[in-house]
Amino acid sequence: MAQITVTSLLPQPSSSSALPFRIPHYAYASGPLRCQNLAFLRTTSLAPELNRNVVISNQVTASRSCKNQAIRAVLSGDGNGVVATYAKGVGLRGKLKKVVLAYSGGLDTSVIVPWLKENYGCEVVCFTADVGQGLKELEGLEQKAKASGASQLVVKDLTEEFVKDYIFPCLRAGAIYERKYLLGTSMARPVIAKAMVDVAAEVGADAVAHGCTGKGNDQVRFELTFFSLNPELKVVAPWREWEIQGREDAIEYAKKHNVPVPVTKKSIYSRDRNLWHLSHEGDILEDPANEPKQDMYMISADPEDAPDEPEYIEIGIESGIPVSLNGKTLSPATLLSELNKIGGKHGIGRIDMVENRLVGMKSRGVYETPGGTVLFKACQELESLTLDRETIQVKDSLALKYAEMVYAGRWFDPLRESMDAFMEKITEKTTGSVRLKLYKGSVNVTARQSPFSLYRQDISSFEGSEIYNQADAAGFIRLYGLPMRVRAMLDKGI
Repeated sequence: MAQITVTSLLPQPSSSSALPFRIPHYAYASGPLRCQNLAFLRTTSLAPELNRNVVISNQVTASRSCKNQAIRAVLSGDGNGVVATYAKGVGLRGKLKKVVLAYSGGLDTSVIVPWLKENYGCEVVCFTADVGQGLKELEGLEQKAKASGASQLVVKDLTEEFVKDYIFPCLRAGAIYERKYLLGTSMARPVIAKAMVDVAAEVGADAVAHGCTGKGNDQVRFELTFFSLNPELKVVAPWREWEIQGREDAIEYAKKHNVPVPVTKKSIYSRDRNLWHLSHEGDILEDPANEPKQDMYMISADPEDAPDEPEYIEIGIESGIPVSLNGKTLSPATLLSELNKIGGKHGIGRIDMVENRLVGMKSRGVYETPGGTVLFKACQELESLTLDRETIQVKDSLALKYAEMVYAGRWFDPLRESMDAFMEKITEKTTGSVRLKLYKGSVNVTARQSPFSLYRQDISSFEGSEIYNQADAAGFIRLYGLPMRVRAMLDKGI
């Protein structure tokens, strides 16, 4: 049985507990190692230096020298990799002190807890943000987190902050992505990531982790926020590192590590819910030719089944921000919550779209945004009174860029913040009220008024006016149409 010396960048071992591992990329070896089973090379992550010098047998014992202490390891040719004794607090992929994990309590994040401990030798603090996803999703989370191996669970209620500091600025800006999407998930990620950075500082963590896949937008939104608020934090994204390929792999990993597998029924759809919206992806929706099933919707009634009588509501707005419902001043989160109930009852806010993800692929999603759709309509209509033509045109053009930046996770980008300052200034006098009629999926404005309205009945009326002399229009038309007249004269040789 041949011997090699494996030298590693890992700290001095202090524990005799054995854990299965693969030699990390930063380990290297010296000395000959001989064997016959070459399959080991295909399943083990070995450094290039080790690969050049190793010929593998069915089982070879190796020793790793680390500060004059040897760690005994077994290199097995059965495809299971390397079993070794690792120092306490040192994982298979390196060393982190404490990691704050964005935690939902589902299968993926439950498995991530032991995976982080095994691969980074770290303490795991789970973090859950309440952004209005519903009380059921928050039940029993602490027990689940600790059963998975977390040291603690931190839960923060971000609902008011989410609506006041993220949703309402986007609403004021008129931000809408690709003509339809009201940015529900896009706005939620930065407020959650910001809270994670704060929690990391509170508990003394040196890293943060999330369960986003490598195909989606959310990984970008989380990590750009981390970079912006604390560039010194390390970021771990297990879906870009581990070998788990799907639900069955995750369940098997959970069983091996004694992690209780969530027993909740797995939805056939991938959903994201917060106080602004509920999104649906996956299953039959992956084919854009398929019509969504009615039993998929959860917070809005089928418009065909909505009440046969319309409902009238009045939204009060101050400087572009909604503040009241039917004359009653409400907090941002309470106002939105009430409108979700009213709008959902009337089948308001269902959107089915194919969008362009930031990572390059197209995806099909269905969104329910009842309260948000009502508010978007109200704010837009009040601006028709308070903003002039050129201002609306510039605001609308910037709104496209604003929406694009929010969708791409650039919430804390100076450009978005600068555009937000413009939006705040330009809507200073967008104050007033809008009356809307809700009926079987439709939202129609029936009245709008503002003390700063630019609409003047004495000017717009067909009756005579001292301010507007209709005879002045003749000269205006001649001057305004002069370029067209000159071009026609040229074509006719005049």
